[in-house]
Amino acid sequence: MKLPVKVVPGSSGNSISGWLNDTLKIRVRAKPEKGAANNAVERLLAKTLDLQSNNVRIVSGFSSDRKLVLVKGLTDTEIREIIDRKLKQGE
Repeated sequence: MKLPVKVVPGSSGNSISGWLNDTLKIRVRAKPEKGAANNAVERLLAKTLDLQSNNVRIVSGFSSDRKLVLVKGLTDTEIREIIDRKLKQGE
């Protein structure tokens, strides 16, 4: 499943902010230098979705704030349900 993501690097912490239509907004502490923010996005999504890190990879938008992330092992509906549940729980 390919997940559209909007990334806000250099934030005060790592968190998933919510949905902007079909795009997931993610804030990461890392700066957009040498792939640090991209790595932080992959780690945060893998942890949030309870997946191994090799199942979450940015496939386009490496130097943009708009990225496309390949998530293996979950459907679009499952991803949305997990994220919505965690947002309600304040995680």
